[in-house]
Amino acid sequence: MPNQPVPAALPLPIGGPARPADRLAEAAVEFEALFLSQMLRATIGGLGSEGPFGKEPFASLLVDEYARLIAKSGGIGIADATRRELLRLQEARP
Repeated sequence: MPNQPVPAALPLPIGGPARPADRLAEAAVEFEALFLSQMLRATIGGLGSEGPFGKEPFASLLVDEYARLIAKSGGIGIADATRRELLRLQEARP
């Protein structure tokens, strides 16, 4: 495999950089996904080693992906509450 130079920076997505509000919403969804991942791990901890969540080498990745899918499809409201609170804190900053 030939050596290729590494670009100095990743190219921006088409349409330019994301707006701060969009980045804030993304961060809130990722926070909810992290919370859901921890909750799913605690919930499925006693299921045993058989099945899709067992002692498989990729079980933790599967749980993380399920959590991301739940959060991106509306979640349980944590992302909305987090986004609202972060916006409130930004507006209150001097």
